[in-house]
Amino acid sequence: MRVELKPGILDAEADNIEKSLRLLGLSEIASVHTARVYELTFQGVDLPTAHALAQRAVDQLLANPVIHRVTLVDQGG
Repeated sequence: MRVELKPGILDAEADNIEKSLRLLGLSEIASVHTARVYELTFQGVDLPTAHALAQRAVDQLLANPVIHRVTLVDQGG
């Protein structure tokens, strides 16, 4: 899953990276955004259960719904 800040939320890390890249001469940089990718692997559960468990992890620990948007990606197998 990908967890990133919602539009309009200050991304201080991205701002600092953008400034540093410009100082390094990369003036063509239009913008920088950060995101975290969490790869959760479940054992012995079907796909709907895995989705429910991933959503529980998001709700309880990995994201704050006020400031984050989450994209769940099924890697399937």
